[in-house]
Amino acid sequence: MPPESEVQIPTSTVTAQALSIALEHPLVVDLSVSCQDYAQHQLDERSPDYRLGIILSNLLKYGVWLATAIVLLGGILYLVRHGMEPVNYHIFQGEPDMFRSPAGVIDAVLSGRRRGIVQLGLLFLIATPVLRVLVSFIFFIKQRDIPYVVITGLVISGLLYSLLGAYF
Repeated sequence: MPPESEVQIPTSTVTAQALSIALEHPLVVDLSVSCQDYAQHQLDERSPDYRLGIILSNLLKYGVWLATAIVLLGGILYLVRHGMEPVNYHIFQGEPDMFRSPAGVIDAVLSGRRRGIVQLGLLFLIATPVLRVLVSFIFFIKQRDIPYVVITGLVISGLLYSLLGAYF
């Protein structure tokens, strides 16, 4: 009898096992691995890649929820105060200067402006994926994975330049 590693497993069994693993752990699906290799792959919840996936998943999930809650709160407060005012669509008025920079948005929130709260929620929404790339960058530095450090470094520098380049 051959050793366990050489035992042939029917393809239907492998596919069913791979599907059950993918459904239980959607963060570890790797499309470059065949079904048979994937079914035999044991999930190691202590692996750094698995932990990074969980961290990034939670970061994105809770970041979007926080941003949504802040925008919703600001929108409700804004409508309570200004909901019955008539709107004049014949004259275009751009965004006030205080809402054109992160510092201005924070000043508006601290002064109690409801539109500032909505803008703050939108800033959180923009900052969430940027923070995701930053966390990935730090993770890859700790893992000493040079190709990914270079790639995420380029991505984070492009993101920061596009967000902050107008202020410098």
